[in-house]
Amino acid sequence: MEKYVITIARGYGSGGRTMGKMLAKELGINFYDREILRLASDDSGINEELFARADEKLKGSILYKVAKNVYKGELIPPDSDKFVSNDNLFNYQAKVLKELAQKESYVVIGRCADYILKDQPNIIRIFVHAPMEHCIDVVEDMSSMSRKEIEQFILKTDKYRSDYYNHYTGKDWNDARNYDLCLNTKEISFEKGVEIVKSCLLYTSDAADDLIGV
Repeated sequence: MEKYVITIARGYGSGGRTMGKMLAKELGINFYDREILRLASDDSGINEELFARADEKLKGSILYKVAKNVYKGELIPPDSDKFVSNDNLFNYQAKVLKELAQKESYVVIGRCADYILKDQPNIIRIFVHAPMEHCIDVVEDMSSMSRKEIEQFILKTDKYRSDYYNHYTGKDWNDARNYDLCLNTKEISFEKGVEIVKSCLLYTSDAADDLIGV
């Protein structure tokens, strides 16, 4: 029985992570987010804390925002002084995503997974988004920040995600052509979104048998 992967890129406050967890539960498959960092650490022997630090370090890097290092699948060997570079940490995360795709069906959040897995069969690439006011409403329920502060935080977070994506893929994170399905969670509930994705899977013939009885 063929495996399939659902990749989810999402704007902050759109609820993409929540929808991803709901999808994984509904389909009876694993959900991966930051767990990829632990798996990449186990695979490479590089301390997991370095993977976590890399994201924070990249957020403040001007060079990172303007330069590109489009992922091509290579790994930097342990004897290189760039073995624990941010780019090689990304390479190991990509390696884990590819190996998991050979072993199991799963849902993954972010990590440029739509690009990394673009040549794999049975991939559904999703972008979850919502208008700014809706995202502010969602975040406001969980935050003590003012609406203006929340808006600035959303803009900053999405800018980082866009820069990160562009750095490793050379593509525009917001470009609908990178994805198979774009869902606006202001207009489509999480539950409806899950049903839409399940319908898309039914058209992926190799994955259809997995959905019998779901």
